[in-house]
Amino acid sequence: QVQLVESGGGWVQPGGSLRLSCVRSGSAFSTSAMGWYRQAPGKERELVARISTNGMSYYADSVKGRFTISRDNAKKTVYLQMNSLNPEDTAVYYCNTVGFVGGIWKALDPWGQGTLVTVSS
Repeated sequence: QVQLVESGGGWVQPGGSLRLSCVRSGSAFSTSAMGWYRQAPGKERELVARISTNGMSYYADSVKGRFTISRDNAKKTVYLQMNSLNPEDTAVYYCNTVGFVGGIWKALDPWGQGTLVTVSS
C-alpha cells in the first residue's frame, strides 16, 4: 500500500520561504503524477500544484509565481518550494498521487499526516 510522508513545515514570517518534501512509498512513482494540496482552518482541501511524469507543472492562481513543484524519481520524492509566503498560505499541506478521473484531477491514495505551515509575524 502506498504511504505518503510529508515534512518541512513550520513557522515563518510573511515574505519568508519554506521547502516541503513528500516521500511516496510503493512502486510506480516515476509513472505517477503528483500533487500538493493544502487545507486551511475551516476550509476545504485544495490542490495548489501538480507535476506530471514528464515534469510539466500546474499551479493554482493563488500560488502561481511563488511556489515551485519538483520531483526526484530516484528518491520517490516530490518537493514544494514556497517563496514570498503570506498569512493566507497558512494551512496543513499534503501531497498525493493524482489522476485525471471523470474529467477532473483527483487524489488517488490514502492521505498522509500532512505538514503544518504557519505564516505570521
